[in-house]
Amino acid sequence: MSEVDQALALLARGTNEILLEDELKQKLASGRTLRIKAGFDPTAPDLHLGHSVLLTKMRQFQDLGHTVIFLIGDFTGRIGDPTGKNVTRKPLTEDEVKRNAETYKAQVFKILDPAKTEVRFNSEWFSELSAAKMIELAAQSTVARMLERDDFEKRYKANQAISLHEFLYPLVQGYDSVALKADIELGGTDQKFNLLMGREVQKHYDQAAQVVMTMPLLEGLDGVQKMSKSLGNYVGVDEAPGAMFNKLVSMPDSLIWRYFDLLSLKSNEDIDALKQQIEEGANPRDIKMELARELITRYHGEDAAATAHKSAGNQLADGELPEDLPEVEVDFEGSADAPIASVLNRAELTKNSAQAKDMLKNGSVKVDGEVAAKDTMLSTGQAYVIQAGKRRYARVTLK
Repeated sequence: MSEVDQALALLARGTNEILLEDELKQKLASGRTLRIKAGFDPTAPDLHLGHSVLLTKMRQFQDLGHTVIFLIGDFTGRIGDPTGKNVTRKPLTEDEVKRNAETYKAQVFKILDPAKTEVRFNSEWFSELSAAKMIELAAQSTVARMLERDDFEKRYKANQAISLHEFLYPLVQGYDSVALKADIELGGTDQKFNLLMGREVQKHYDQAAQVVMTMPLLEGLDGVQKMSKSLGNYVGVDEAPGAMFNKLVSMPDSLIWRYFDLLSLKSNEDIDALKQQIEEGANPRDIKMELARELITRYHGEDAAATAHKSAGNQLADGELPEDLPEVEVDFEGSADAPIASVLNRAELTKNSAQAKDMLKNGSVKVDGEVAAKDTMLSTGQAYVIQAGKRRYARVTLK
């Protein structure tokens, strides 16, 4: 597979549509540093993982060497995006826009590489756009075309009000692509009409049409409804590491690969390797923990990821020892060595000899990190760290 084909396969992962895929391949093959745009109206300043789907795809572009533009729609936010709404949205005040925008900026760099990110505000160009230019822009579409939008059509048929300024929204979003010279625009599936409008507006201004990539809405932890704070099925990017860990490892198994496709920055090959582990009998919880560690590292750092299971109130991770490891002495006076089953019993790491033998048979006993065989003999005069099952540990000295 060529380098371009590998890049295309990565970028296509989890994507709903690429319009047009051949054009994307041509742009990737050009060798240029592409400009990737995604717009955010600053109306929901507390991000959750559902919001991060677009940002994760943007980061993949950055890792391939391209520049992304995080566009804060401080101008369009005053219009109010009508997408998916059956009533006219109340415009935000300028102060509300500024507060929300600052919160966004503080959060997005937990995902995006600041060195390869342009943070822009569309008031930069719209505040200066003349009335004549706005009329020229409005002439690029018709009322009939606007009524092809599902939400407008439903409101029109239901005799619900549609304000004229709402018709401007798709055109204004399209003009953003002109101002930014966007090669590619990302958006949710509900933004498809607006994104395609950008292609048309760019053509009018003699620019090459952007490629449109739509990303699906992320299902919440219930595996059914879209992720939403109001539904309580979300994982917030600012949530404590322990809370994030517990939520991710408790999600339904059916969501594992969906979440990897849309939220992970791992390569396709790495994800295929994890799928192979599942096919070979790995515990799905271990794979969820892999994703939890990646996301907690991204939002809270490596140290937080390493101890997230503890802050979540969970048992020790595999191979980890408790800080308050009990010290036990067992007397085998007159013997040069002792059978492991007897050591487990006398050290009270098992209830009785029968349980000790069962655990040894099942491979549930480790001595200094290595699985102990049922006929293991331990030398007296030494100390060993012994683990019996997942919860019983001790440093045992044989006398």
